Formats: sequence, C-alpha cells, structure tokens
Amino acid sequence: RGSRTKKDSSKSDVAGRHPDHVEYEFFGPILGPIGIVVGLPAVMFGLYGFCGKHGCVSLKPFEIPEVNIGDRAISFEGFLVYLGWIFGVALLHLVLPSSRKLGVSLANGKRLEYRMNGLLVYATTLLLVYALVADWDWPQKIGLRASMLGYVYDHYVELISASVVCTLLFSIALYLASFRSKSVLCAKGGDTGSRIYDFFIGRELNPRIGSFDLKEFCELYPGLIGWVVIDLAMAYKQHEIHGSVSNSMAMVCLFHAIYVADALYYEKSILTTMDIVHDGFGFMLAFGDLAWVPFTYTVQARYLVDHPIHLSRAFLAVVLALKIVGYLAFRGANGQKDMFRRDPNSPKVKHIKYIKTKRGTRLMVSGWWGIARHINYTADWIMGLSWCLPCGFDHVVPYFYAIYFGVLLIHRDLRDGEACENKYGSDWDKYCN
Repeated sequence: RGSRTKKDSSKSDVAGRHPDHVEYEFFGPILGPIGIVVGLPAVMFGLYGFCGKHGCVSLKPFEIPEVNIGDRAISFEGFLVYLGWIFGVALLHLVLPSSRKLGVSLANGKRLEYRMNGLLVYATTLLLVYALVADWDWPQKIGLRASMLGYVYDHYVELISASVVCTLLFSIALYLASFRSKSVLCAKGGDTGSRIYDFFIGRELNPRIGSFDLKEFCELYPGLIGWVVIDLAMAYKQHEIHGSVSNSMAMVCLFHAIYVADALYYEKSILTTMDIVHDGFGFMLAFGDLAWVPFTYTVQARYLVDHPIHLSRAFLAVVLALKIVGYLAFRGANGQKDMFRRDPNSPKVKHIKYIKTKRGTRLMVSGWWGIARHINYTADWIMGLSWCLPCGFDHVVPYFYAIYFGVLLIHRDLRDGEACENKYGSDWDKYCN
C-alpha cells in the first residue's frame, strides 16, 4: 500500500479542490505509479521475448531462451490496425440496437445513463471472424481476408507497441481533459493534486464524449472482445502452420469465449462495481482495458501456436471439471450478491442471513458469501488456472495469468477490505470475526 499525507484544503469531489485526507495506493504518489507505467509494458514485451517460436522459459530443465522480440518492434501499419479495431468496435457499439440502463447515484446526486449492447457487438464480431474463415463473399468485397487473422500472430509485437503508445497518449488526454471545467466530477482518490499519481489512478470519474461513456466502453468492449479475437487468430495460425487445431487450443479459446460472453451478458452488473462507481479513469484502467487484457490474457493461445499439445480425454475431463466448478461458484456468488442488493426479499435470496449495519445496509453471512468474504475471487482464480492447464507443464510463461491474477486478487481483497472497514466501521469487524 502507499503512504498517507494530510492536506489543508476542504474535502470535495469536484475539480480544483482536494480532499483533506489522501491515501495513495500502489506505493504512490511518485515511485509506484512510475514503476507501473514503465514496468507493465516491459512485462508485455518480456512475455513475448521469453516465450515464442524461438523458445520458452522452462523449469525442468531450467532454461531461459535468448530474448527475441523480432526484427520490427513498431510500425505505422500496427497503429492503423490497432486503432482501426478500437474505432471499429466503437462504431458497432453506436450503431447496433441497444438498451439503456441507469447507473448508481453519484456524489453529485446524478445517475448516468449507459448504452448497453455488449453481447450483440460480441456476436457480430464473431460472425465477422467466421465469415472471414469461411470465405464468404461479402467480407472480400469490402477488402477483408482471412489472412488478416494471421497478421495478428505475425505482427504481434507491433500491435503491443501500438497498444502501449496509444493508451499512454489516451491517458494523458483523459488527465488534461479533466481540467476543462470546475464542475467535472472527480474520483475521490484521483484528485490529490499530485500530477503523476492523478494521471495514473484517474482524475475524472466518468469521462464522456456526449453520452458516450469512455470508461464503461473501454472496460467491456474493445479489450474483452479483442481478447477472444486474438485467441481465434492464434487458432487460425496454428491451423495454417500445423494443418489442424489442437484440442488444447480449442479448449483455451472456448473457455475464454465463454468468460467474455458471461461478462457481456451480465453487462449491467458492472455499473455497481468499484471501477465504475469509485475509481477514476486514468492510465491504470485505460492501459489494463486496452493493452494488458488483450495482449497478456492471450498468452496461452499464442504459446499453443508454437507448442501444440494434444490432451488426453482424462486430462480434458479434469480441466473441464475445474472450469465448471469455478464458473458455477463465480456466477452463483455474483448472481446472489446482485439479486440480494436489488431485492433482498426475493424468494431466491430471502433465506440469506445478514448483518444489519449502522448505515442501514446489509452484509451477507450465508449462502455463497458464508463460505468466504470473496468467494467470487477464489472462483475467478480457479477458472483462470483452468485456462493455463491445457498448455501442459513444460514451460512457465503460459501460467503467467494464474500467477499474476492471484497476486492481483490478493491486492484487490486487501483494497476492498480497507474500503469496507472505512465504510462500515465496527460492523465490518463484526462481519470479519
């Protein structure tokens, strides 16, 4: 965690006025944010450099291949492809039919309206990918070819570079735009007065272009859908190189596709999450959504292009069982929480035991939430492990997600616990004990 400082200005949520009490996260306000801004892109390049067709880090025998990120790390074409993807998804989001949902009440008393059609955008994108592979006529008439999927693997590092540079510039623009008016609603933790920290953590709470919400769009659309498209591009490349798609590749692609479909099916649930309600939109979220997710969550699929593995039926069954257990717990816990929050008297959740807090809210202590304070985090990690296991046990890098996500969830648990302690006081101590 970071340091704490005191400021002499009065507490407020609008631009130009900073809170009395500031708690910096991620070892802020200077060294931690700078380290992350530099370190995360380095990790992305390192995952490619230490694991590719040239070799991959292994433990038995211990072996580290020579770092190789290819002959061309950045290109104008890479930027065009990356930005074309972002704006293409945004266009689908704007033109396809959608529903409208209201978010929670904000500090200024307003409830923002959100345009939601994630599942339709996802289905349309997958249909387009299928049309490319199936050699339908209409994609070719507008200049689209199946070979474009192969481009992703062949120019992977160039696309990583484009994502890093674009998200950095985007984050700078978000920070500068947050000063356009004194009425801008800022995140409590992002309006500290420290330029580096506020740029990193996010100063403005809900930046928009008209009614187009930038944070909600970036959280769910180009990064998550791009993750699955990159997976499918890797499956295409594996078939191109080896003449078939391995069952391990098919399993990884299927698991990821289901996970993203679930997130988009329950799109409205994001409106009550910490990311939307409390966190500002700065480098941390922008980079995570638009660069980190699509290019690190696809490590398993990229690995299997160069190291195809055919899994036995018994091993497939074990991995599938692990995925099912993780998913049922994840969806069950999140669904139960969402339903209890919306209607605690619903027949499906009225049996849930709870602690009535001094704030008038209720903390669940039975059902899924009687097993652990964050059973959904545990279930999410189990699913993540099931994505890594199809890659076998010869190399370390395919397990990066499980390792990284475990650390992330531990940090998130500590962060949530501290926030709840501040929010509920002695009721939280009672809940934990």
